[in-house]
Amino acid sequence: MSLTAQPSDRLQRIEQAREMVLHQGGAPLDGGLSPWIAQSWQRCLHMGLEPGQRVGFEAVSAPHMRRVQEASRPLVQAARPVLADLARAIADIRYFAILTNAEGIVVDVQGTVDRQDPRAQAIARVGVDLSEKSVGTTAISAALSELQPVWLHRGEHFFKDNGVYSCAGAPVFGPDGLCAGMLDLTGIETTERPALKHLVRRSARSIENSWLLSTPHALVLRLNWPGNQPGDDGDGLLTLDADGHIVGANPTARQMLALPPETRGHALHASDVFASPWENLFDATRHPGQAQEWPLWSGLRLQALALRPGAAEPPPSRQGFAAPPAAPRPLKDAQTEMIRAAVTQARGNVAEAARALGISRATVYRKLGLPKH
Repeated sequence: MSLTAQPSDRLQRIEQAREMVLHQGGAPLDGGLSPWIAQSWQRCLHMGLEPGQRVGFEAVSAPHMRRVQEASRPLVQAARPVLADLARAIADIRYFAILTNAEGIVVDVQGTVDRQDPRAQAIARVGVDLSEKSVGTTAISAALSELQPVWLHRGEHFFKDNGVYSCAGAPVFGPDGLCAGMLDLTGIETTERPALKHLVRRSARSIENSWLLSTPHALVLRLNWPGNQPGDDGDGLLTLDADGHIVGANPTARQMLALPPETRGHALHASDVFASPWENLFDATRHPGQAQEWPLWSGLRLQALALRPGAAEPPPSRQGFAAPPAAPRPLKDAQTEMIRAAVTQARGNVAEAARALGISRATVYRKLGLPKH
């Protein structure tokens, strides 16, 4: 299958939005631009940046980078196996992966990077500052500002120099619930692939789970709602110490339990969340593999699978990823998966998914084996 370039009307709408916002000081046309992109453009203008100025892609100083590397070590260690799997998944579509800290400073790069291309070399370097104040609107700065997965294509970047890039980005949260960095997938003058937003979000979740499970703890609770048996990458993960204090949680668990980010010197206890004796959570490990329902003080109930560290638990470094195949997956399989993800993201709207991928509806029907309507 040949995935064609994004339709020209998409790029024309971006150019019209740029003209309205960046040159005429107005608002973008309805449906022509995501609101957060226009907001980022406005912040760049308020910082005194100009769309046509050259972008330096400067690296931070050596002392600053040493501090960044020391602080980012747990993030980088948790991300390495996930990035290796991710690099294989995107190897055939000319995208590569960038990991930054919460400041937007690059701490790791994985994937096929054409080092002979100065546009790739400019951003795919450990230590380069890719924050909004340095390189304007990007998937990196947007994910760190919006704290949600984003997709950014060509002229949606603030600086004209950055109009060659297409990127998907997602924030990465630490066990304490605070944003620790972000994961970015970037292609240069390549086909727009909004479905990569799903892949980058899933990969960021995998990094978060790996990091959480690598921290010291006495008990892991895999959480899900009744009717959804715990045991997959969508679970909430909560870790406790031997005295029942909450050591860490992934973003899913924090949403389920309405947990705030941790504050220094104040740790929540399991008894603050579960409306039953916290010791019973540890007793539940006597029944390995059996999820039990637990009442919450909120009045809700959750299913929880209680596990001691290392007991019937996938290795933390591979959490959320299946074992890699013995040989690279055929490109057609990766394309089919990407089309399926786009249809899912479009809530079953084949026409919308086809427009997002830049292919025909007939191709979507054929690749997924769907009956034509």
